[in-house]
Amino acid sequence: MTQPLKPVIVGAGPAGIRAAQTLVAHGLRPIVIDESARWGGQIYRQAPGNFARSSKQLYGFDARKADAILSAMDSLLSKVDYRPNTLVWNAEGGQLDMLHEGHTSVVDYTDLIVATGATDRILPFKGWTLPGVFSMGGAQVALKFQACAIGQKVVFAGSGPLLYLVAYQYAKAGANVMAVLDSSHFSQQIKAVPSLLNQAAVFAKGVYYLAWLKAHGIAIHHGATPIEVMGTQSVEKLIWRNSQGAHEIDCDAVATGYGLRSESQLADILGCKFIFSNAENSWIPQKDVAGRSTIQHVYFAGDGAGIQGADAAEWAGELAGLALIEDRQLQQQKNHASRTDELAKYLQKRVAFGRGLSIAFQDPQNWARQTTDDTVICRCEEITAGDIRQSAQSTGAQDVNRLKAMCRVGMGRCQGRMCGPAAAALLADCTHQSIEKVGRLRGQAPIKPIPFVQSPALKNTTPDTEEAN
Repeated sequence: MTQPLKPVIVGAGPAGIRAAQTLVAHGLRPIVIDESARWGGQIYRQAPGNFARSSKQLYGFDARKADAILSAMDSLLSKVDYRPNTLVWNAEGGQLDMLHEGHTSVVDYTDLIVATGATDRILPFKGWTLPGVFSMGGAQVALKFQACAIGQKVVFAGSGPLLYLVAYQYAKAGANVMAVLDSSHFSQQIKAVPSLLNQAAVFAKGVYYLAWLKAHGIAIHHGATPIEVMGTQSVEKLIWRNSQGAHEIDCDAVATGYGLRSESQLADILGCKFIFSNAENSWIPQKDVAGRSTIQHVYFAGDGAGIQGADAAEWAGELAGLALIEDRQLQQQKNHASRTDELAKYLQKRVAFGRGLSIAFQDPQNWARQTTDDTVICRCEEITAGDIRQSAQSTGAQDVNRLKAMCRVGMGRCQGRMCGPAAAALLADCTHQSIEKVGRLRGQAPIKPIPFVQSPALKNTTPDTEEAN
């Protein structure tokens, strides 16, 4: 007897929703697992049900897209096994280990679509661990989910499209944005325009955000790098530097981030192969154009396997769903192949746009070399840049996992999700290697922190949908 298919989708952002929609259209009932309380992902994060804010207020220009993707999932709820507030923390032997409201459970799968999205890429500077310093994504969550600003006088520092988007969202909501500090140079962004025009509508939105901020008197500094957050108990001012020298600005909150990095820990635990992306200067899971990984019946969609944005995530989600259908020989539509080709062409244009972004938004020059020894890199284990340099020199560590074993960088609660890129950059600098040569921190379970207590809820795991009592 043929085993019934049991497809599972991890993530209910644009990629996961379109993948689910595709599978349902072909007669399947996937399990959709999502960490968040409500579907939409970070880009289309929904406010709590009792909040009265319009789509236009929440999503701005993308309100129509947000409504479409959120409505699509709403129409699927009776046709999928939707599990919100659920963390997938391990994968092994065709099973996923999950945590929901303090209860662990296990779900079997025959096919898996990983749509885990992305998180902020952080380059630490002195004082970044003070209360009042947030990641760019964290600042956006506060605004979208709870309609809260992270402070009364906010500075946005870093690089990447999210820098201008979140600054615009804060200013548009009435927050006091003191300045936007972009480490990239304006000349770089001009050079990137031909590639960025591959996605003209997206490029136009970015230009609008920049122009709107300037028109409303918000200072924007290019080639600007944050040096130190000053304060005793919380943020009081930010010291920053550009070609004219050092400057300071009074503020009570700082949002920082240098683009995004893929949430790829689950892919690692699954045993998928990784490749180094020069465009993103990081390791990402290897996949074909349709999302097939190097493990049979495991697929990737969205930013979890390379940063491409919300539109591309939708296309990739549908493509991954179609690839699963094709591999299982379930295609029922004559236009299956033509739709696959159409989606692949959309994604190829997005690759060119991504190259433009990598030109327009670059890391601060010589960040690793200029980071002082007393700067905390791994806040979980309180490992400084000096600790990393000393460990590399005294032990001869050439690989980031060897460095981890020697000085504990990346061994804390976040398991390197925040400090990993910075630690790799520092090791590459002090050993005169490329980021690619020093490797990547290997993922391990649990992917994110889980409760470690002896309670009736956690003594045993139970199969599939049943939770421990």
